[in-house]
Amino acid sequence: MKKTLIIHGSPRKNGETAKMVNWIAQRLEGEVRMVSSYRADIHPCVDCRYCWKHPGCCRKDEMQEIYSYLEECDNLLFASPIYFSELTGSFLNLASRFQPYFCSKFYRKETPSMKEKKGALVIAYGGEARDWEKPYSTASMLFELLQTKEILPLVRAEHTDEILALEQPETVRGLEKIVEAFNKE
Repeated sequence: MKKTLIIHGSPRKNGETAKMVNWIAQRLEGEVRMVSSYRADIHPCVDCRYCWKHPGCCRKDEMQEIYSYLEECDNLLFASPIYFSELTGSFLNLASRFQPYFCSKFYRKETPSMKEKKGALVIAYGGEARDWEKPYSTASMLFELLQTKEILPLVRAEHTDEILALEQPETVRGLEKIVEAFNKE
């Protein structure tokens, strides 16, 4: 059975990012786990350097469950509204906890025991997308670290303060392509 992990960084439970995430989740086959960076009990990395010499993270919070799911999932979706041309701070705080995978590779010279996966990024702008390349670059770096073999094209919704994301045909087509790719063997 396929497993998909969705990490979203929206503070609004019914905002445009959440609506796009829910739209995708309802159409995915297999098991879907959603993690809200705003609501999960996950604290940012404090650079204690435990993972420089040991596998895993010494901080014990909900991230421990996410590590397990992350290592075995087939698909990884990141979703975030864009603040100051970047993924939300809450999302980046959660992402800082991917540090054990970085340290595994670069400090301990180990190959992460993680299943290869497909990844996708969905972003929403209240206004015009002035710099969508920056959040895409950040997400791509994280995807690479997390053994994402195929990164799908970016899906973005712009002007969501005026036009709902799911009423934007190009955005919906992009969401459909994510669902199709994630459901494909």
